[in-house]
Amino acid sequence: MKRSFLLYAFILLVLINVFTYSFLSNEVKFEQERYERTTKRLKDSLNSLSLKLNDANYFSLEKNENAQNYFDSASKTIAYEKLIPIVTEKLMDLNSNPKGNPYVGQDQIGVNKFVINKVKVLNHRWIIADYSDGKMWGEVLLKYFVNDDESISFEVIQSLLYAK
Repeated sequence: MKRSFLLYAFILLVLINVFTYSFLSNEVKFEQERYERTTKRLKDSLNSLSLKLNDANYFSLEKNENAQNYFDSASKTIAYEKLIPIVTEKLMDLNSNPKGNPYVGQDQIGVNKFVINKVKVLNHRWIIADYSDGKMWGEVLLKYFVNDDESISFEVIQSLLYAK
């Protein structure tokens, strides 16, 4: 009786070890496959976002070689990499005007003044900007010029104020 009990216990332990080994090896394979699927999905997602970012930056001075070449000519002394922050800063500095930024294309409507919140330099000549007074908001298309003395001048092309 003692012998058969030891035999049954030994067989039971061998079966438990076989099933444990089988379970753990399958779990490792499953985790590796899951890791590979997740990695592939993340790479695809990253590639998709990269393509969307390139499409979004199509109209941008950073990506437009023709506009960049305009500033590389001998008559212009400012590099386009330095120009974008300079133009943005000059336009945002005009927000300190007591009547609001004069280049939003809108007169002050209420108590609050219109100020420019976000600026995007599209090419060597145009800027698009978002403006708001806290309650109303809009967008403006500006023309900018780099003068010979490296000062920047602006001109409103079109302004759009969204309805409440």
